[in-house]
Amino acid sequence: MTKKDNPAENVIEFDVSDNEVCNPSENRPFSDVLAKKMSRRNVMSGSLAVAATGFMTTSGVSEAFAYPGFNNLVDFTPVSVADGNGPMPTISEDYEYQVLIPWGEPIVPEGPSYQYPPSAENQANQIGIGHDGMSYFPMGPRGREFDQNDFSFVFGRGNRHGMLVVNHEFGGNTHVLGKAFPESLDDVRASQHAHGVSVVEIKRRSGTWETVSSNNARRIHVNTPVQFSGPAANSELLKNLANNAPQGTVNNCGNGQTPWGTYLTCEENFNGYFGTNNESWIATEEQNRYGISSTGFGYGWHVFDERFDMANANYINEINRFGWIVEIDPYDATKKATKQTALGRFKHEGAAVTEGKDGKAVVYMGDDQRFDYIYRFVSKESWRAMRASGRSPLEEGDLYVARFNDDGTGTWLKLSIDNPILAERFNDQAEILVYARIAADLLGATPMDRPEWTTVAPNGDVYCTLTNNSQRSEPNAANPLAPNSDGHIIRWRDTEFFTGEDFTWDIFVFAQDTHGTEESFSDPDGLWADPFGRLFIQTDGGQKDGLNNQMVVCDIEKKEFKRLITGVTGDEITGIAVTPDQRTMFINVQHPGNGDPSLTNFPALPDGQTIPRDCTLVITHKKGKVIGS
Repeated sequence: MTKKDNPAENVIEFDVSDNEVCNPSENRPFSDVLAKKMSRRNVMSGSLAVAATGFMTTSGVSEAFAYPGFNNLVDFTPVSVADGNGPMPTISEDYEYQVLIPWGEPIVPEGPSYQYPPSAENQANQIGIGHDGMSYFPMGPRGREFDQNDFSFVFGRGNRHGMLVVNHEFGGNTHVLGKAFPESLDDVRASQHAHGVSVVEIKRRSGTWETVSSNNARRIHVNTPVQFSGPAANSELLKNLANNAPQGTVNNCGNGQTPWGTYLTCEENFNGYFGTNNESWIATEEQNRYGISSTGFGYGWHVFDERFDMANANYINEINRFGWIVEIDPYDATKKATKQTALGRFKHEGAAVTEGKDGKAVVYMGDDQRFDYIYRFVSKESWRAMRASGRSPLEEGDLYVARFNDDGTGTWLKLSIDNPILAERFNDQAEILVYARIAADLLGATPMDRPEWTTVAPNGDVYCTLTNNSQRSEPNAANPLAPNSDGHIIRWRDTEFFTGEDFTWDIFVFAQDTHGTEESFSDPDGLWADPFGRLFIQTDGGQKDGLNNQMVVCDIEKKEFKRLITGVTGDEITGIAVTPDQRTMFINVQHPGNGDPSLTNFPALPDGQTIPRDCTLVITHKKGKVIGS
């Protein structure tokens, strides 16, 4: 996330609460651990050969279908530092890109066309703003259920026809409404409808991707009916005196994709959409831990929509309905989006899903705020058995938080009411999940430097981007990253095939070590490990060496980095989705120019006037090779 302050209007244009500190605990800082750990930096340098182990990768394709025989995993001409800036994207000369679904385009071709600024009614049926995490779901013959083992889905037509699900994280008032503050409920609705998720059906025709008419295309926004599932679904902490039905999802950041064909959208900085003009309102301990304030991020929704007024007693628990992972069936618009409470409530950045011991679903998640934590969820039973009985594998299971030890080992601490430490503070498991951050504090989890995206490599290593933390202040010879202005990537390997309580870990790369070279990058954010031993790294923050934000590709074993694409002035590069054959990749250009047409007009050509629009880029190799090669 990036920041743009407007002092004249005293309005924060973009959501920056992940840069604040909401953790008052005195848990041992990660810098203490890392200082002792760096002498053992290569503890996990094991082979990264792609082996057919049978568990699902994040692309939804068994790694048994990986392409063997690569001698050079990143054999493309990289974008040079000198060329990696400006108002238009720069891509490797071996690749090309197409613009798809910019903000304001209709979700189906016959829908309302783009007009600026949007009306509330139109925006509810148009692509949202703030494109972020996304997934591609291949289509098979109509009328058939998704089947991960059916080759008609994962190969053949599935590479040219699918459902694309895209998160819409945020858009400031000036960008969306053309004004610093809403003046009516209609303004608020337009802003609300620009957030959330878009589900579109897309096809490749004559080499070009386009949206097509679809019964399953839809917008899921702040006012869309949703439902809760799992241990906290019926908690009093999710009920209001107004007795209003659950609605909406907001600040949808990273994502996940399940092997049973559903999409996970992650609610991150939800706190910024709530506020109050009531000067007597005082935040509770729990609300302070989640960064809730009277002003929020300056959206002003609370002025016209009472759901978002923190002082309105009728909606006292409305804010507890946000901060969850939400499961969406892209193939069935009749099903409500479901907030899965077993995965805990915090500022979710991503959700990497894999299959663990006994077929259990395992989800790795980051809480994107300075000094917050890394979490893991393990389903109660085999995901296949749970699906066969009509349940989501995410409804029941155990939530853990990570503690990193000095010796290169770590422990997953279970957030359970059976733990006397938690039973003394909380009434039941539901309350633990609603206030997962506080439960993690009490267990002594390790405060991290803004954990963002997670990804699981084919060999079982798990990676997490720690984007930065300028407030870390304990430098020492073994840990020069204080403050950690540029971030790093950590990796670990769990015991017992993703389900054990112990793990080993090391630091994969410090971003600052790349500066001054052609491999330069900072502030790692988006992340994906492909089936072949490559790591795709996307950035969000102040790049060094004059670069725009970018996506680099890394040969994991060689630690060789090459820059595949850079974005435009003032943007973030985020979101990764691929077709099953790995030959088409979708990424996003978020908040180009921070909405300022004097910086860029992308996806329009530069003219200094056209409002820039978030959009998806479709990337392909000019010779049809697998992306990254």
